Amino acid sequence: MRVLGFMTGTSLDAVDMAVLETDGESIGAFGPAGEAKLSDPLRDLLLEATHAALAWPRGAPEPQVFARAGLAVAQAHLAAAEAFLAANGLAWRDFDLIGMHGQTVLHERPTDGHVGRTVQLGDGAWLAAQAGVPVAFDFRSADVAGGGEGAPLAPAYHLARVQASGLAAPVAVLNLGGVANVTFCRADGSFAAFDTGPANGMIDLLVQDRGAGRFDDGGRYASVGRVDETILAALLAHPYFRGAGAEVAGSLHLRPRPARRPAPGRRRRHADGLHRRDGAPGVRLMGETPREVIACGGGRLNPEIMKALRVRLPVPVATAEDHGWRGDSVEAEAIAYLAARTVLGLPISFPATTGVKASMTGGRIAYP
Repeated sequence: MRVLGFMTGTSLDAVDMAVLETDGESIGAFGPAGEAKLSDPLRDLLLEATHAALAWPRGAPEPQVFARAGLAVAQAHLAAAEAFLAANGLAWRDFDLIGMHGQTVLHERPTDGHVGRTVQLGDGAWLAAQAGVPVAFDFRSADVAGGGEGAPLAPAYHLARVQASGLAAPVAVLNLGGVANVTFCRADGSFAAFDTGPANGMIDLLVQDRGAGRFDDGGRYASVGRVDETILAALLAHPYFRGAGAEVAGSLHLRPRPARRPAPGRRRRHADGLHRRDGAPGVRLMGETPREVIACGGGRLNPEIMKALRVRLPVPVATAEDHGWRGDSVEAEAIAYLAARTVLGLPISFPATTGVKASMTGGRIAYP
């Protein structure tokens, strides 16, 4: 199948698009990839939906803003895709399927015997009707309803990508998006994955809160910052970091509230809250040492994040581009891959990735 995959991350930055030819198992070919920045009005609407989601009591009707924001997300995807297809000499009739992740506005972990909650906004039925192509979407809900964490979703694709590149396992793929997640591709062909904690999301929020832009471009602030040990200790005290993998640590819940404003009488540079100091316990959870870690996602472009990883990880750290991958497009490719698996009834979440009890299918399909 030829599939167009869409991904919008928690950074609220852009709609990423990638074309993939796949049978849901192996990768046949890579088509073009691109992105379209989200407009300020859409970002504001999604922030409104996020705030409403975080205040949404269980059992209550969903916030009214969800429907409005879901349609706006689908409309933005359609506009982005039509410009993208035109620029690449493609048309909707060239595709068998669309995969749309949607915009996450709520992701709650299961706690105390209660299943979690997850919401990715995007009107799949509207998009399918407009494009005339089936749309696979809502990839996380079934896993969450089954007791899983609902994340990470990309590991099956990471394994397929590693295999398509002919890389010798064991190897780890580290996605540095709004939230970071790592997939361990083991030598025996099995894989395991989990979220490692926030990546760009907290940095973006801090920069935005201080009026310094949308993100720390090139690590400019982080490069001259100092580690604030008090803030670091407070963040690392979060219960998530006492877990042992197969858990989700969304930036919707790990927010940099302790760092948002200096204490009275004290001045703090933007940079002081942005300097990162991370350990590497996740690599040790694999059970075997990977030959290397391959970094993808926007965080690989922040030299300070990459410097910290190379200092603290016990193995070499490469970028996606070092292996000929499209580092900005891996997640959109993964959604295209998951869409194909959804249509074919293949599993998309696994005990070793989301913690669900058994491998399971997921996603919904809207037909035009």
